[in-house]
Amino acid sequence: MFELDLSADIQALRHTFGDIREVVDVTSLREDIARLSEEAGAPDLWDDPEKAQKVTSALSHKQADLKRVTEVERRLDDLDVLIELANEMQDDDSAAEARAELDSLTQAINQLEVQTLLDGEYDERNAIITIRSGAGGDDATDFAEMLMRMYLRWAERHKYPAKVMDTSYAEGAGIKSATFEIAAPYAFGTLSVEAGTHRLARISPFGSADKRQTSFAAVEVIPLMEEATEVEIPENDLRVDVFRSSGPGGQSVNTTDSAVRLTHLPTGIVISMQNEKSQIQNRAAAMRLLQTRLLLLQKEQEAAKKKELAGNITASWGDQMRSYFLYGQQLVKDLRTGHESGNPASVFDGDLDDFISAGIRWRKRKDED
Repeated sequence: MFELDLSADIQALRHTFGDIREVVDVTSLREDIARLSEEAGAPDLWDDPEKAQKVTSALSHKQADLKRVTEVERRLDDLDVLIELANEMQDDDSAAEARAELDSLTQAINQLEVQTLLDGEYDERNAIITIRSGAGGDDATDFAEMLMRMYLRWAERHKYPAKVMDTSYAEGAGIKSATFEIAAPYAFGTLSVEAGTHRLARISPFGSADKRQTSFAAVEVIPLMEEATEVEIPENDLRVDVFRSSGPGGQSVNTTDSAVRLTHLPTGIVISMQNEKSQIQNRAAAMRLLQTRLLLLQKEQEAAKKKELAGNITASWGDQMRSYFLYGQQLVKDLRTGHESGNPASVFDGDLDDFISAGIRWRKRKDED
């Protein structure tokens, strides 16, 4: 007799989901949404644009958090109905559909569980990702562009808005560097585990000899600060350059000098911005990003000083964290977590969730040690 029994699997999922609900605290979440909705509905809200932005942003993030939890809860209930239907109809297709939904729900709950590990100070914020090509010539600049597309495709898969802020094209293939924003709840906490040095090994398409080429690119991930007023930047600490936005091959994409480059003289930090329409908008966006970098630098220096005083200095920033092999074995392997994929094409097309989840769990274990 045909009988589909997934009760043990569903019970395990419900147990994990119950733990997630407790951590998320759905009751408090609903109360926060009600309070923020009332504030957002105030007629004088936009009299203070800065406060209005904070309120609407917080409301949007909390609504998204609640939607993810309630959507999983609904799907769990629907799965019970789907299994009952499959057993009543004695239907293999319905049984296959139920198993597929179980697999999908397992992945969704695993992702929710990972999100409960994101409790850092800035984890809820949007992410600013900067990719820079390293050693390896044209292969490195091409690799940097491949990584940029990988993260933008990841955002697209999740329907997260992404905005390219600045791109510096290489004379040959690819890009020297690029900076872009991904807007999503917990975008920084999620993507921060992608920071580090990435390595590509392949047969170079740019060389005449059929030899393996190794190239590198650096990925930096920082949170987008709504404001960074803790950092004051004197005008004489800044050099401001304006120029025309450019595309691949140096092609001008703007007839006016609207792009802005800020150089912070004491630290050497350089911020370029060419996404906005006017010079004033680009300067404001560049200044906010510069303030963010300086604030984070200040916190990193404070943390490093504490480690030094404690006699425990670990130089881990910039260490190679993932390798992409596009010859022979065709493999992507994370050197921190050991997670790997035998389908590099899928990874470069944005299939990163398993790598990111493994990275977040690895970081949590490392912090607890």
